[in-house]
Amino acid sequence: MTIAAGAFSLGGILLFVALAVVALLAQSSGGYAGAPFDAYVWRVTRFTLLQASLSTILSVLFAIPVARALARQASFPGRIWLLRLMALPLGLPALVAALGLIQVWGRQGFLNTVLVAIGLNDPISIYGLFGILLAHVFFNMPLAARLMLAGIERIPGEYWRTTANLGMPSVAIFRFIEWPAIRGLLPGIAGLIFMLCATSFTLVLTLGGGPAASTIEVAIYQALRFDFDPPRAIALSGLQVALTGALLLVLKVLAPPPPESETTGKAMRRFDGVSGRSRLADGLWLILALAFVGLPFAAIAYSGLQADLPRLARDAAVHRAFATSAVIAFLSGATAVGATAVMIRAQQVTLMRRQAGAAARGFTGMIGASTSFVLLVPPVILGAGWFLLLRPVGDVARLAPAVVIAINALMALPFVHRVLAPAMATHAARTDRLAASLGIAGFHRLRWIDWPPLRRPLLMAFSFAMALSLGDLGAVALFGSQDMTTLPWLLYSRMGSYRTADAAGLAFILGLICLVLTVLGTAGDNGAREGRDA
Repeated sequence: MTIAAGAFSLGGILLFVALAVVALLAQSSGGYAGAPFDAYVWRVTRFTLLQASLSTILSVLFAIPVARALARQASFPGRIWLLRLMALPLGLPALVAALGLIQVWGRQGFLNTVLVAIGLNDPISIYGLFGILLAHVFFNMPLAARLMLAGIERIPGEYWRTTANLGMPSVAIFRFIEWPAIRGLLPGIAGLIFMLCATSFTLVLTLGGGPAASTIEVAIYQALRFDFDPPRAIALSGLQVALTGALLLVLKVLAPPPPESETTGKAMRRFDGVSGRSRLADGLWLILALAFVGLPFAAIAYSGLQADLPRLARDAAVHRAFATSAVIAFLSGATAVGATAVMIRAQQVTLMRRQAGAAARGFTGMIGASTSFVLLVPPVILGAGWFLLLRPVGDVARLAPAVVIAINALMALPFVHRVLAPAMATHAARTDRLAASLGIAGFHRLRWIDWPPLRRPLLMAFSFAMALSLGDLGAVALFGSQDMTTLPWLLYSRMGSYRTADAAGLAFILGLICLVLTVLGTAGDNGAREGRDA
């Protein structure tokens, strides 16, 4: 039953993507006749790989000390709110976050004002490669840090007692205890960030500063939006899939899976990080992370508070947009979490069989690859394909909500998978044999064995997926109308009509909603360590 449910979810994902691609290809009878690798394509390919690689390296390097500091300083004042703040970049539309970054790092921004005041005549320019890297690190460092933190806190409590008994120094603890846990997660985290950066569109368009900083994703958009050349867009998408897929394969081969260890389930308590030097170092990293992530949000909040918020709160258009966004986000989040959990469990059940043949291994491999593959197909491709499919059927607007929900759920799959897969793998390694020996299965296993330790990662994944859907503009940009307006779509509409104060107020409201989601996603922590029970 579990395997059948996993196969059904996998088939649905592949069918949804394939139908959209086929619909686009069918628009051209002659196929793409141009040169697929002309000078322009080579240039955007080089820049795509360069900015995605640098963004990934910087995000991961920044995230490691931040995650370690969060793990060691469980009593750091405001730690739980810092964790919630670090989930916010996922929720806001990219353009809104870019505006926040410009208010801090732009030529007239806070930092450049300070630099000029102290006598620096050549302030920082946020446009170009530097701005793209800055924005990508702003979005992805918090994500990487949270995923690494969850991995560190799944280390059995016995390990920390042993390190205390042996008197291991901080460097040895990182080398023998923490690094193996982080190293096992790095391929998935780095691959996810690389794909996010390689497929970045709004940030590159906003902060790129010109054609010299264009990417494959922008070229795909131009092929569809300006030239309406679907074959060229598909060819560019294929190039993007091939490049990122090759990198993911290399990462998968080079890095080992996260280690799973037997444990008696004792509560985790760390004995390191209590010296003054460790507290100072960890505190500096956490303050740096807080400033880096928090200042753009402070700028957004400052601009938002200047708007007429009481009037916006009474606006009927805002009410309709909020209701539409809430319904779409809830359904897409539930779909993403449900489908991912079922596929992960089907993968585990299949591999548990002693005589797992080539078909079974291929099935599990496809499940693992599908959650990353969907990120390689741009939402604009999916949306355009389904628009073409639905247009002959009838009124596209009536079916638009279902398509937007499906696209948002697909876009959330990689994030949900990175949260749930390690937690479910650890849980399965610790409970499968015992549950089998006791004959506990089905609903009783779900209620008594699975739900208590997996509740937190499931809530965290659900809040991630809902925040992503709330901030999405890509899918709704194709299907949005007066009958289906979401908060991001309303925000951009107000910006387009030069009602910037309203747009700032809506961005502030959207940020508050995402903050509420992160609070719900970490409900019950109360400063305790996230992922401890996973």
